[in-house]
Amino acid sequence: MKSWQALTMQFDDETTPTADGDRLAIPLSGAWNIDGKPNGGYLGAIVLRAMRDTAAHPDPLSVTTHFFRPGIPDQRAEVDAAVVRSGRNTTATVGSLSQDGKERIRSVAVFGELTGAEVAAGPQLDIAPPDIRPPDQCVGRTGASQGVDLPILDRVDIRLDPDQATPELGRAEVTGWVRFTDGRRPDTLALPMFADAFPPPLFNLLGRVGWVPTAEMTVHVRRRPVEGWILAQFKVHDLADGRFIEDGLLWDESGSLVAQSRQFGLLLDPAAS
Repeated sequence: MKSWQALTMQFDDETTPTADGDRLAIPLSGAWNIDGKPNGGYLGAIVLRAMRDTAAHPDPLSVTTHFFRPGIPDQRAEVDAAVVRSGRNTTATVGSLSQDGKERIRSVAVFGELTGAEVAAGPQLDIAPPDIRPPDQCVGRTGASQGVDLPILDRVDIRLDPDQATPELGRAEVTGWVRFTDGRRPDTLALPMFADAFPPPLFNLLGRVGWVPTAEMTVHVRRRPVEGWILAQFKVHDLADGRFIEDGLLWDESGSLVAQSRQFGLLLDPAAS
């Protein structure tokens, strides 16, 4: 088993499965819950870490995760990870997380070796970050604004654009900053989790929307982020029959695009207020 980061902090402790007989296992921490359920990005990070530990390359380039059932907090989960193909430049892997004999999520990931924007080679195309106030002038995410309990905010600090921290915005968009509360620096393993930590953009269009579960999510990691906050923007342009597609962009403090995401989700209670 490889270790790509020597520093161990909350995110590392609570996403690292250990050997339990011939399986990997981990107790799911309730500290990452949203409304009583473990955040999908947190569950995905556990499987992603296990897959990375089987790979010959350190950085996830593309991660697709299907969410079959919610995880159960404060209960043991079993994790599987395996290499499908390993080459000179990339490693393809598969992984899953199960509880009570039922598969909860399944992931496919391709790993490679990324650089930061400052050492990137060859032609470059980038997407400029949006104009937003600095984090200390933004609004902290709260459970009260959505009517849900958010223990996850003890693990990640999320600051929302004040102009978008209201259901009166009139469009399905949310922009803000995110970082770990314990000072852990962002890395390529954390970016897919950050992409699933923000309030649903539909909240700013429809008001309190209840539970908005993710059915499938793909994250493309583009660069290793510099130390500091991650700026993220998420938009929904496609909503029909209780199903939606959400697109996300993440930048580091240098203004470099570090990840993109696309999520297929369900609006289970569109009439909730």
